[in-house]
Amino acid sequence: MRGVVMYAPGDVRVEEREDPTIVDPTDAIVRLTATCICGSDLWPYRGIEPVDRTPMGHEYVGVVEEVGADVKNVRVGDFVVGSFVISDNTCEICRSGYQSQCVHRTFVAEIGTQAEKARIPYADGTLVATPGEPTDKQVAHLLAASDVLGTGWYAAVAADAGPGKTVAVVGDGAVGLMAILAAKELGADRIIAMSRHPERQALARHYGATDIVEERGEAGVAKIKGLTNGLGAHSVVEAVGTQEAFMQAVGATRGGGHLGYVGVNYEVQIPGIQLFFAGIHTEGGPAPVRRFLPDLIQLIWDGTIDPGKVFDLTLPLEDAADGYRAMDERRATKVLLTL
Repeated sequence: MRGVVMYAPGDVRVEEREDPTIVDPTDAIVRLTATCICGSDLWPYRGIEPVDRTPMGHEYVGVVEEVGADVKNVRVGDFVVGSFVISDNTCEICRSGYQSQCVHRTFVAEIGTQAEKARIPYADGTLVATPGEPTDKQVAHLLAASDVLGTGWYAAVAADAGPGKTVAVVGDGAVGLMAILAAKELGADRIIAMSRHPERQALARHYGATDIVEERGEAGVAKIKGLTNGLGAHSVVEAVGTQEAFMQAVGATRGGGHLGYVGVNYEVQIPGIQLFFAGIHTEGGPAPVRRFLPDLIQLIWDGTIDPGKVFDLTLPLEDAADGYRAMDERRATKVLLTL
């Protein structure tokens, strides 16, 4: 099969990879219909994470081609959406709603789903079948649910977004935009998008943003407080992962408010005394996308949400290297790869 392999930072190739096979009775083989490039894939691309001939990709939708003897919840021929984290969905931690911390957790990035096929372990706990065969437009929406929609939704939930709340979202990438969509669906009264990019501002407003703040750092915090009677937002989402973004998110959260952080953060250092006196609730980390997948799939199926608009560049798998360059150079928010 064809698949994306990153040889070294900035060196992305599409080449022949070995076809996956059933290894364990809980496995499923999925022939992928679409995949995509994630902002977190840019960490190794930029040399921040180690990479050496690494299969790439962790977002995926497709058709089940083969299942192991113990798989009961999905069948050959089902169209499925999978979380970017493998989980059994039965352990005590999974049952509490944190499948991304499953005792059998592995990350789909270790499998590499920017490819024609993928072996998905613990298929019953990781994959969710759609109600039927999706349309081409629905495929893009469902693909977003595999990570960025589920991650943005978790961030909004962790930030306690809901009726009567003002939500501020730090980060205008795909996850931040999906957090805006989620905050709107969860009933937030006011949603402040922190963005400097006109095309992303427009999409933020489409998804429910009521205000745009272009300032960053301390100036961004001051602007948020100015919009909230000096108090800060009830709910803040951090969807970047840099030092400036994280501290901006902490500063923008009112006392007693909630901060949901989902930006993959490297070398972020939080002054303990500043966090102590902030007096806020914090929750985050790898999103338990599997918790939300059934509901998100239904919202997509019913036409209630359109997360697939976050893909602003579509390329064939063979042109994956161009997609990485486009995202690295911020010429694209998120790239969909067709198969």
